[in-house]
Amino acid sequence: MTVISVDLSNRPYDIHVRAGLLADVGAILTPYARNSRLLVVTDENVARAVLPQFESTLRDAGLSCAHFVLPAGEAGKSWVQLERLTDWLLEQHVERSDHIIALGGGVVGDITGFAAHIIKRGCAFVQIPTTLLAQVDSSVGGKTAINSAAGKNLVGAFHQPAMVLIDPELLLTLPSRQLAAGFAEVVKYGLIDDAAFFDFCADNLDSFFAGDPDIRAQAIIRSVQSKARIVAADETERTGTRALLNLGHTFGHALEADTGFSDRLFHGEAVAAGMALAFGYSARLGHCPAEDAQRVTQLLQRAGLPTTLSDAGVTAKGAALVDYMRHDKKMSAGTLPFLLARGIGQTFLSKDVALDDVAAFLDSEF
Repeated sequence: MTVISVDLSNRPYDIHVRAGLLADVGAILTPYARNSRLLVVTDENVARAVLPQFESTLRDAGLSCAHFVLPAGEAGKSWVQLERLTDWLLEQHVERSDHIIALGGGVVGDITGFAAHIIKRGCAFVQIPTTLLAQVDSSVGGKTAINSAAGKNLVGAFHQPAMVLIDPELLLTLPSRQLAAGFAEVVKYGLIDDAAFFDFCADNLDSFFAGDPDIRAQAIIRSVQSKARIVAADETERTGTRALLNLGHTFGHALEADTGFSDRLFHGEAVAAGMALAFGYSARLGHCPAEDAQRVTQLLQRAGLPTTLSDAGVTAKGAALVDYMRHDKKMSAGTLPFLLARGIGQTFLSKDVALDDVAAFLDSEF
């Protein structure tokens, strides 16, 4: 078992990473079960693939659970589903001392964490991420949210989990497209401030996708360590350090909006294209060597990820994509900070980017 601590001053918590951890989850969760019962939130796909084994290990530990099943995909992260979920939690007589279990990918973790934050003015929750993207990114750090008509993750709150349990073996049955989408977030940590980790991703890409357990474990652990370090330094994005984790997201969220926040473009796929665009734009501005932007694009393409607007299925012109960006949570006094790069492992926050120039760059990418 590898245990990684998120060292927040007022509510530290641990992230446990171990292959086969799911088989022992009942014993681990026993202290978090009131009257030997847990409330579990999952989605349709996980309910079929993982929930039976999860419930079996709970029974072995003398526990039971009631479960709530969300629609799979971004459709599960809406006002309608939040209302259904909170009504269900109240019907189950949830108490503020309860720990709600989020068993699923990023959508499940995001909406469960937000529901836990608002129900009875705050309950605890535990993250058990079942996708690579959730394991290395969304389950760690306390960002919770739902989508709205105006954009992605615009309604939410910071609400840290009590614990995160990561079992890399859950990736063995993950569809290849979802695995690739999660790999984009792994690569992101190398691009932010760890060029050696980017090289690790490039050197071990084939082994990672072939299922090498050691390479997968290393990739997950190093990603989580990076995120835990950044979150501990800037939990609520007050200093700008945590904003580095949004590399590719400003472009990516606009691409998701254009494709209707649907399975046409997974979040990780949008981030991949967004990172390629961020490096391409950085090269256009003269910040980043063109060779580094090319290396980023090539690695993402090797992973089967989109790196261009057409790859992502985007048809909107630059002005329309920039209009989506104007809803970004980071928008301040009409200015949108952009994450750009001086090279691989050298991401920085720029506050003087002209959105008209961004629109022109996007038009040039068609």
